Amino acid sequence: MNFLNEAAVLLGAAIIAVPLFQRLGLGSILGYLCIGLLAGPSLTGFISEPESVLHFSEFGVVMLLFIIGLELEPRRLWGMRKRLLGLGSMQMFGCAALLTPIGLLMDLPPSIAIFLGLTLALSSTAFALQVLNERHQLATPHGQSAFAMLLFQDLAVIPLLALLPFLAGRADATPDDGWLIVRSLATVAAAIAFGRLIFPRVLALVARSDVREIFTAAALFLVLGMALVMEWAGLSMALGAFLGGVMLADTPYRHELEANIEPFKGLLLGLFFIAVGMSVNLALVLDNLLWVLGLAVAMTLVKTLVLAVIGLIARLPRTEIPRLATIIAQGGEFDFVLLTAAVAAGVIDQRIASLCIAAVTLSMAATPFLYQFGENLGSRLKETRPYDTDFGEETPPVLIAGLGRFGQMVGRMLKMEGINFTALDPNVSQVEFIRRFGSRIFYADAARLDLLRAAGIEKAQLLVIAVDDEQTALTIANLARTHFPHLKVYARARNRHHAWKLMEMGVDGVVRETFASSMEMSVEVLKGMGYPSSNAINAVRTFRDFDNQLLKDTYTHRNDREQLRATEKAAMHELKSLFQQELNRPKPRSTPEGDALKGATANADDDVRESDDDADDQTPSRSAG
Repeated sequence: MNFLNEAAVLLGAAIIAVPLFQRLGLGSILGYLCIGLLAGPSLTGFISEPESVLHFSEFGVVMLLFIIGLELEPRRLWGMRKRLLGLGSMQMFGCAALLTPIGLLMDLPPSIAIFLGLTLALSSTAFALQVLNERHQLATPHGQSAFAMLLFQDLAVIPLLALLPFLAGRADATPDDGWLIVRSLATVAAAIAFGRLIFPRVLALVARSDVREIFTAAALFLVLGMALVMEWAGLSMALGAFLGGVMLADTPYRHELEANIEPFKGLLLGLFFIAVGMSVNLALVLDNLLWVLGLAVAMTLVKTLVLAVIGLIARLPRTEIPRLATIIAQGGEFDFVLLTAAVAAGVIDQRIASLCIAAVTLSMAATPFLYQFGENLGSRLKETRPYDTDFGEETPPVLIAGLGRFGQMVGRMLKMEGINFTALDPNVSQVEFIRRFGSRIFYADAARLDLLRAAGIEKAQLLVIAVDDEQTALTIANLARTHFPHLKVYARARNRHHAWKLMEMGVDGVVRETFASSMEMSVEVLKGMGYPSSNAINAVRTFRDFDNQLLKDTYTHRNDREQLRATEKAAMHELKSLFQQELNRPKPRSTPEGDALKGATANADDDVRESDDDADDQTPSRSAG
């Protein structure tokens, strides 16, 4: 079967499997792995040589490291040097010390057993960063710590490869390795100079040509060129790409480069996971099932233990430690590289290498499940301090559930008007911080009926639901409407669908969290385009009133997709008419900006989309409130 047929089948399988696995909550990685397992030689044999696919798809990891490098300016990378060297060395050598006995049990000489322990101490950069990116947790404390360790591991691959000639007993290893070190250092220095001094000027020339595909070609050339040069120097291709990204992180072309590389990165990274699935030798696994399972479990447990200890030493928040311990507890893609090279050098037997590769692959497949367990455990390790139950005798007329950024704005306005309130928040650090400023806030979960009663909700006039989590907001609204029907309830909604659910419960007022701020921004944008302040305010007020009414009108059809689209389309035609009336009002002489607005309103009916008025509503919650 030729390349095009194979590519078409794999793409079609990915289109079906990956969304299905995402829908089931299993993550995209397991979807790719299952495709590879089915297509590989162990089952259908659709692709008989997974090694070639794996070698090609490694460029997905290379591009992933390039994009990550674009996010790290050199100053920021230098600032994380202590974490990189400290946490990275602790993880690498701590895991290796506990994994070395595995090699001794396989009757390997001590030096080779140590090499195997160091190899199995490596984790999967691709798997870990993919999971962290999918869950928007790369910037969290455990995400940053995991990234530092992964980067240290990528650096450690270089000396591990250099060790193989010594372990193989080659007498002529020293001169070659000395030349390799000199060549590697010179290449890194040249790459830094090229990335800082020359290539930004090349990108400037390409950008002036205004030919988009040439800029994309330049971005791909940079990634592949840096990777291949580093490979020639005996270094990791991924390290070269990462270095290239760091060198361009503080240039004006950073975002354009990222946008051009992202589609290739996503496809090739998916292909990499498919190739890993193809590499699983089911016959070998079944014949040596206990060995493979035991090795995979031992490797995962050792890494989890070491990472948990490192989290304690680094004084990470207790909720972050289980997440760190489980996100890089698997084997890594560089294990395949090192074990294959060790077999080629005659250092490790093919059977031992195959068993280790099978165990590493199983540990990688378990990563999404293991990390989900770590997240759940981390959530349970929140502050154990008991909730407040004594709220005093005072019963203010307003109760605020959640005093984060949103709730604080409401609270400040109430203070300005001399209206007292009681706030409940389940974030103890938030409570202790806000109390310093004299606010009446208590450590309590507003989703619990007993705590609502203790806070005086029966005597309150109004409840403001300002919590960040959608389900929690719905729970509080349901409690309020069921047990306190006299209470006026106003709620923060994450998006239009959330607003409809709150409206179903009879909430008196629903405010979409980003809607008001986006309207305020629209006024400033129109004024910046030359519109008089009054015209800008009137245009935005027209749209705001219209959209709020549209929210109510579409509420009745919220479960009927076709009727919902029809209602929204008709409403857009009405909005077009309203804007045309606004444009026909007397105003200063015609301006390009006015003509642009006319063009925008003429195409308003082309912008009908289903319920996605708040562009950032799909981002996960990151803070309480």
